Amino acid sequence: MSKHQKRLSVPNSWPVERKTETFTVKAGAGPHGESGVPLLVVLRDVLGYVGSRKEARYALNQGSILVNGDALDDEERPIGMFDILEFDERNEHYRVFPDEGGRLALTPIDAEDADSKLGKIEGKQQVPGGATQLALHDGRTLEVEDGSEYAGSDSIVVDAEDEILAQFPYEEGALVTAVEGRHAGEVGEIEEIQVTPGSSSNNVTVSQDDDGFETVAEYVVVIDENFVDEDDAEETVTAAGEDADAADDPAEASDSDDEADGETETDDDAAGDGGDDE
Repeated sequence: MSKHQKRLSVPNSWPVERKTETFTVKAGAGPHGESGVPLLVVLRDVLGYVGSRKEARYALNQGSILVNGDALDDEERPIGMFDILEFDERNEHYRVFPDEGGRLALTPIDAEDADSKLGKIEGKQQVPGGATQLALHDGRTLEVEDGSEYAGSDSIVVDAEDEILAQFPYEEGALVTAVEGRHAGEVGEIEEIQVTPGSSSNNVTVSQDDDGFETVAEYVVVIDENFVDEDDAEETVTAAGEDADAADDPAEASDSDDEADGETETDDDAAGDGGDDE
């Protein structure tokens, strides 16, 4: 398997410029599947807090960067939808949220909101002992005593101890955001759930203030209305705009540290990982 990731072939959800450089860092194993964005991309290309992989490793080794409450030391760890990022020294907290076009963006949140995370239920099954295991969109699983309270495509809010704090049923009238497809990043209320016979996906009609759209059921996630607070939405849009402009800034040249040609690889790979730094 190749250790390199070309920018032109990254998923649409990755917030990177495609044509400024040839390569970018490749996501490591972890949650969110192929859509997960390497933590290095978030730290370097989105926030601009580091300029290279070496700086990212140093920052992570300080233990002050938390993802879903845990300190990480792997700059390739995938970051995805609804993950919570915390920067203790900066007193900054972000929720990863789909932006227009499907790119993942960071929405500033309050410290008290960083103690829990939203998850979409994508499956459930009984386990030995009679409990029910819920499988969430990011690969996490948790057990509940009464599985009848939860249905597929419901959303739940879970704290660091896997305690369910809130539940948002998947039903008509629920507030949802599209996370894939041509309407990714759009928010509205479910107007109608159209059940399709057979193995085809169900369709969902979503109403908005001025219009609406129709998409497949798998592409929407039920969310809390606090996720689309007007003030937070404005901050997210501004941050996304700054990130896009930053791609044309000379700082983008830091990507050369991650190019496969290896001109500056030795500086960033002092830890001895060789040519893994694309």
